[in-house]
Amino acid sequence: MGERLSGKRIFLTGAAQGIGEAIARECLREGAHVFLIDRDGDLLARTVESMKAVENALGFAAADITDAEAIDAAMAAAHAAIGPINALINNAGVNVFHTPLETSDAEWNRCFDINLKGAWNCCKAALPAMIAGGGGSILNIASTHAFTIIPHTFPYPLAKHALLGMTKALALEYAAVGIRVNALAPGYVETQKAVDYWNSFPDPAVARAKTLAMHPGKSIATPTEIAKAAVFMISDECPFMNAACLVVDGGLSMLQHPE
Repeated sequence: MGERLSGKRIFLTGAAQGIGEAIARECLREGAHVFLIDRDGDLLARTVESMKAVENALGFAAADITDAEAIDAAMAAAHAAIGPINALINNAGVNVFHTPLETSDAEWNRCFDINLKGAWNCCKAALPAMIAGGGGSILNIASTHAFTIIPHTFPYPLAKHALLGMTKALALEYAAVGIRVNALAPGYVETQKAVDYWNSFPDPAVARAKTLAMHPGKSIATPTEIAKAAVFMISDECPFMNAACLVVDGGLSMLQHPE
């Protein structure tokens, strides 16, 4: 175990699988106390059981981030389990990909409720304890969709652009009381969602190879590689990083014409 996150009491959303699970494992490995949230309570319980965390270092609750009252209750449970929260990682999100005119009101609302309002619900619940405690760190897991546009992925990039805007607004609002607010923008990551996407094609291996070939290094990130970047940003190793967005996409977003 390391000590890079010693003294951190982290509230982490979307923690049952994928990037969220990897972040949880890395935070525990680096000495943090972590409270995990996911709307899939059964999957979250199995994930927590597999972590075998040290005593008193880990708590969890099933909660939907779009429900502000549920998040307030989860935050209270987190305070009771691991102490006042001084770090928040908003990882929970959902892909909502359509063409603009095919986007129903229900899909629009689902996209913004989860990807933006949910993150705000968690920030609103976490900020009072951070202010009272003299500071803290918030990390919003954004996406390269927060500053680029891929056709037919509407309205997802709108929500991620807005999440980046909220990151900057909160960072400037609370900098004077010692709270840093930043964003982390992954590109393609080999999560189960990515595997499911490749498996939707007649030849999943060809689909996967095509995704990898788009990247300068002909590979994509693992969840653990994203998690290590998150550990750095939530730690005290970058105390003057605020209102920033760290891009972890292997250079893909710099290519004008991916192959």
